[in-house]
Order: sequence, then structure tokens, then C-alpha cells
Amino acid sequence: MNHVGISVERFDEALAFYKEKMGFPEAFVVRDDKGQPVLAYVQVSRNTFVELLPANANRRPGLDHVGLHVDDIRSTIATLKQRGVTVEDPRAGRTKSVIANVTDPGGVRIELSELGPESLQRKAMDAWK
Repeated sequence: MNHVGISVERFDEALAFYKEKMGFPEAFVVRDDKGQPVLAYVQVSRNTFVELLPANANRRPGLDHVGLHVDDIRSTIATLKQRGVTVEDPRAGRTKSVIANVTDPGGVRIELSELGPESLQRKAMDAWK
């Protein structure tokens, strides 16, 4: 388990809550070309994060996804497909990771993430003290 993605209506307030009240350090914030936040990660432990995402018309507030770290995303996808799981093709994520999505029978999105040395998650994990 690498992270839990939570969609929030008041992004700045949620980020402040996780940092100031929960005591989790900010690992990174990804912003769009207008400077608006696209996502933020706060670091719970060396390898575990909470990802905050702004809610919008396509993303309702609440649990958005569960993120699983995999060592080799292509091999993982091949194994899952052999087991009859529908998996998206891998793509570059906003954090310089390689991701692919699976949806469980209850509708929960599972984000598979391969965290290479340039991914923001890997850099945060490596910098953890």
C-alpha cells in the first residue's frame, strides 16, 4: 500500500489539516500551468502517503482510490490480465510515476504505481528521515 487518494472540496483547508493537525509533512504539490493544485501528497511514513485531489464535476468528495506500489507494472498488468482482471494500459502519471488503474467489483479504483527514481513519490521516500 503506497497511498490513499481523497477528493476534497476545500483543498487548501484539507492540506492544512493533514499537515498541521495530523502532523504529516508535505511531500509535494503538483500544480497546473495556472498555479492551481492538481494534487498533493502528505507523508504518513517513509512509504505511505495521503494524496489529496480537488473535487470537481467528475470527482466527488471522498475516497477516490487506493494506490498500490508495484515493482514492475508491465509484469503486474500481465499477471492480472491472465487472472481475468481488466486493467488499463500503463501511462505516465503527473508525478513522473508509471500508473495503471483497476476497478474492484465494488467500484473502488485501485491505482497501480511503478515508482522510478525520478518519481516524486520515490524522491520523497528516499528523503524520509
